[in-house]
Amino acid sequence: VWQVGSAPADLFGTVPSDPPAASAPRAASATVSVPRAFLDLARSVILGSDPERFALLYTLLHRLRREPKLIEDRADPLVRRLDRIAKDVRRDIHKMRAFLRFREVEEEGATRFVAWFEPDHHIVRANAAFFVNRFASMRWSILTPDVSIHWDGTMLSEGPGAKKTDAPEGDPTEEVWKTYYASTFNPARVKIGAMLKEMPRKYWKNMPETDLVPGMIATAQARESGMIERARDVVGGNSMIAWAALRDEAAGCTRCPLYKPATQTVFGEGPIDAPLMFVGEQPGDQED
Repeated sequence: VWQVGSAPADLFGTVPSDPPAASAPRAASATVSVPRAFLDLARSVILGSDPERFALLYTLLHRLRREPKLIEDRADPLVRRLDRIAKDVRRDIHKMRAFLRFREVEEEGATRFVAWFEPDHHIVRANAAFFVNRFASMRWSILTPDVSIHWDGTMLSEGPGAKKTDAPEGDPTEEVWKTYYASTFNPARVKIGAMLKEMPRKYWKNMPETDLVPGMIATAQARESGMIERARDVVGGNSMIAWAALRDEAAGCTRCPLYKPATQTVFGEGPIDAPLMFVGEQPGDQED
């Protein structure tokens, strides 16, 4: 019988399909050997939120002593269930890395970056090393309902869970990020189903760029039609006129805030009817 924290012990009772404890084979010694795959699976499964995860792993451990190859049987219901838990945990770890957003705050005269995230599983501690390595030079805090982690540039510490209201709502850099996000949007490649699969709506409330998504989707068809019409002008013999107009438009464009500190555009060179185009590196120190 397994108990986690202050949860009632009977919540983690034995799995109905378990053999009676008396029928389990006696160990010849204190050493139990298991496949490495079991250890890898267990490391992920114990981070899950399934209340039966420890009982399930214990059942698999007992069965592995009788069936050493069981871990390779993906058709076995127990192995399949544990694989599903491990997969959900790995997905949650990935989503935290992809969809967590830091906001800048001033704290006692110093800058700290604070983020709010609501994981489905117990992944925060397991994910801490990733954020330490990625943002080693920043002072940051990640707040979640169950536990919070804090990095001061040299040491990682842990604190109690928090509420969403403890995290800031936004910061000045978000408008720049929204501008970048909107500029990379390709209306000809909108696949709403695929987008929602990779970026479920539950994460949208913590991501500033998602405020732009409904509007970009709504205008995608019109923008795509405009792209096609401009392409027809080029193919139809008006390429030089269209190219010159585009160059002039880019030079004086003020549709986003990025134009304010800019002095010149880097438009490109070469024949307009070239069958192959190379996109080079980003602008250098003398270019915007």
